[in-house]
Amino acid sequence: MADILTPALGESVAEATIAKWTKKVGDPVKRDELLVELETDKVSLEVVSPADGTLGEIAFAAGDTVTPGAVLGKVTEGAAAPAGEAAPKADEAKTAPAPKGGGDASVPVQVPTMGESVAEGSVGSWQKKSGDRVSKDELLVEIETDKVAVEISAPANGVLTISAEAGSTVTPGQVIGQIAASGEAAAAAPKAESAPAKASSASNDPHLSPAVQRVVAENNLDPKSIQATGPKGNITKADALKAASQPQAAAAAKAAPAASAPPRETGPREERVKMTRLRQTIARRLKESQNTAAQLTTFNEVDMSAIMALRNRYKDAFEKHHGIKLGFMSFFVKATIAALKELPAVNAEIDGTDIIYKNHYDIGVAVGTEKGLVVPVLRDADVLSLAGIEKGIGDLGRAARDGDLTLDQLQGGTFTITNGGVYGSLMSTPILNMPQAGILGMHNIVQRPVAIDGKVEIRPMMYLALSYDHRIVDGKEAVTFLVRIKEHLEDPQRFLLDL
Repeated sequence: MADILTPALGESVAEATIAKWTKKVGDPVKRDELLVELETDKVSLEVVSPADGTLGEIAFAAGDTVTPGAVLGKVTEGAAAPAGEAAPKADEAKTAPAPKGGGDASVPVQVPTMGESVAEGSVGSWQKKSGDRVSKDELLVEIETDKVAVEISAPANGVLTISAEAGSTVTPGQVIGQIAASGEAAAAAPKAESAPAKASSASNDPHLSPAVQRVVAENNLDPKSIQATGPKGNITKADALKAASQPQAAAAAKAAPAASAPPRETGPREERVKMTRLRQTIARRLKESQNTAAQLTTFNEVDMSAIMALRNRYKDAFEKHHGIKLGFMSFFVKATIAALKELPAVNAEIDGTDIIYKNHYDIGVAVGTEKGLVVPVLRDADVLSLAGIEKGIGDLGRAARDGDLTLDQLQGGTFTITNGGVYGSLMSTPILNMPQAGILGMHNIVQRPVAIDGKVEIRPMMYLALSYDHRIVDGKEAVTFLVRIKEHLEDPQRFLLDL
């Protein structure tokens, strides 16, 4: 198979839009035959077949945006293909390293698919440098996305040439390096220009090709007001030019708010550090949560005496029997699930004008890591024992701290528990993990004087906080939910006996 690569697009040109394919999958093609036309904001480019054979795969359709070095498709080389390939054309030589030595080819190092809704990532630190010899399946680099880190290993033995440096923004399928399978260093090649940081997937702005962006910018147009006629609902250059010719559209665009101010200069005792993708995602999702849900927080307090006495009495036997320590989280998960079963609105979510009630209990557990807060999900927690919950939470916590969480482990939770008490928090108002309708905040256990049967006693007390979406959870349900958790924790035999 021979890769059809996006060529270098020229200085300052970072991406192009596929105008059309001249062949379809299964069509026979000849070397140097025109296959696809690309449109940039400056010129149109033609991409030709790298070999004789059959067009085996089309990776990007008309209207899609691609970056230099991206694999557009593949040609399955036929038996009639020339035995020895001629030297690559000048345009092709700009896009990929030319292997040295006979007919041995270079194997591309490509960005894998990074999961549903993950459109881009950032290149982390390379474990090797250009010119280093690598072995097949040896770890080369990690791609950091807004959810997880994806490891890329060497696809073959040979010598590595890097074309996307650390920090570059890359997309699935993009070629970020080459491995000379012949074992000799690949010829030096210009580094592929990384795609510019794209707007958040949560943005409502339509995607614009470079040519359209140029027309929009020059005419101060609002993309949302342009009627799109292109493939997949994209705005074409003709659409943008038509909108620019309408005076009222231009006048409305000029009235739009001015662009945000440039970043301020840092002082001599200050340091500017770019936010990681994970931190950017945390910031964006928390702000979206505040802007979307009608959030309200209600509080209660729980006497932890019974739980602490039970734990102290059986913790040694529990650890000996199950091989794991007995903590407080398993009791809170059990109490939470019992309350969720009684008050299903807290375990629901809003979908448009509908409410989805979830008859399963996948509990998200907030975990603080060096890179930021993540919320892995403990699946079907309602059918787990105390030991099963402790083991599940322990495994998720280790995976989070080691950066080994998968996308599946971070998605689909129905309710979240966050424990600020491990850091000493006395009280807080947690923010909803959208689209969930509730999040329970645990806090520090503090010895406080409380009135018990008319007497003042010192008890280990914890404040509980429930933040909830007031659009579907009423105040009565929220308060009852916390009261049920309080009752189960102060009398743990209730949920142990399923009462």
